[in-house]
Amino acid sequence: MSGFQTCGDVVRFRLLNRSLFLVAHPRDARHVLQDHANQYDKGTRGFQVLRVFLRNGLLTSEGAHWLRQRRIVQPAFHRDRIAGFGDTMTSAAGDLVDDWLRLPSETVNVTADMMRLTLRIVGETLLSTDVSQEADRVGQALHTILHGANEAISRVVPMPAWWPGRANRTQRAAMRTLDDVIVEIITSRRTNSGTAATTDHDLLSMLMEARDEETGEGMSDAQLRDEVMTIFLAGHETTAIALGWTWHLLAEHPAVRQRLEQVLDHALDGRPPTMADLPRLGYVDQVVKESMRLYPPAWVVSRRPMVDDVVGGFRIPAGSIVLTSPYVTHRHPEYWTTPELFDPDRFDPKHPVDRPPFAYFPFGGGPRQCIGNTFAMMELVLVVSAIAQRCRLDSTDRLAIGRNPSITLRAATPITMRVSRRAAAPA
Repeated sequence: MSGFQTCGDVVRFRLLNRSLFLVAHPRDARHVLQDHANQYDKGTRGFQVLRVFLRNGLLTSEGAHWLRQRRIVQPAFHRDRIAGFGDTMTSAAGDLVDDWLRLPSETVNVTADMMRLTLRIVGETLLSTDVSQEADRVGQALHTILHGANEAISRVVPMPAWWPGRANRTQRAAMRTLDDVIVEIITSRRTNSGTAATTDHDLLSMLMEARDEETGEGMSDAQLRDEVMTIFLAGHETTAIALGWTWHLLAEHPAVRQRLEQVLDHALDGRPPTMADLPRLGYVDQVVKESMRLYPPAWVVSRRPMVDDVVGGFRIPAGSIVLTSPYVTHRHPEYWTTPELFDPDRFDPKHPVDRPPFAYFPFGGGPRQCIGNTFAMMELVLVVSAIAQRCRLDSTDRLAIGRNPSITLRAATPITMRVSRRAAAPA
């Protein structure tokens, strides 16, 4: 942020012998991610590291393979198909509140609990499998992989994946844990296909049934593994981070929280939220969007120009790294007044502000925009509604929560909060 504020919309860095360019203006983010997307690839350190465990899923694949997979996967994320997952999301959030209110202590680790919650939701909606019994094992494996990826990206000299060091051995063990879980579920689903034991409502079934519109081909088990791992990891991690920051911001802004609670009491009248309630939960949607404006989980998006380019009036040599950052652009003073202020009314549809699309892009943009953005927004609004309806989360201290900007924008330390039953909430 300091470089952007001091130097303007394009900031150049040097890392060893490579140039990095941070572009801050929405016009330039659109140039890189949308208008000239075919001139940029994902040949950056970050994506090289992610490919080690995500392999050739939608997030990391490129070219003809990516386009084919995108065509196959896209229908599975259509709003009408994912609408049936709303009850699962609400039920899981309700169970978490039940657990909180039975605790002998009022203090809860919101960071860890949001991770467990989103892991359960992605397991039940994606795989029709309750992974809560293995939440600690699976969650630890996910944490190990992400921690290792963050370290690998930050190393000045990268460590080869084949190097028999302790870090690589730990990463491979974590990968085996996740592979075992996912492959076993895929194999079981293939074996029981067409029997009463299977379901045709989860995302895995949708992906198994999906066919390329042009070729009629479906996915192999290896392709399924890569896509499931991508959705399993990316969807679980980023949603949990967004939820954690939202609870932190609500605790820091009691007037916003009070208004949110009033909206929930009026719209729901004590019953759990459903998909049908989403039109009446517009203020919850505004709160979530404003939270992701300030703390976008995918806070930076990197690309490599394959040919020389000009962005924001600056020459960008082929092979350098261009960074577009929702975290930075969401604070651009040309489009956001008092940008550090938490103000959900920025997203009030009754008082729209004319901003270009890339002034706000928490899910990326262009042809590589996150395919699960509708799923994620539905989950965020329903989970926040289901929890805030019944309980209140307050900060345990007044110390600032630091940020850990690595692959995702995690809090630097776990967010711990004090949970209490809302006086107006049902018992």
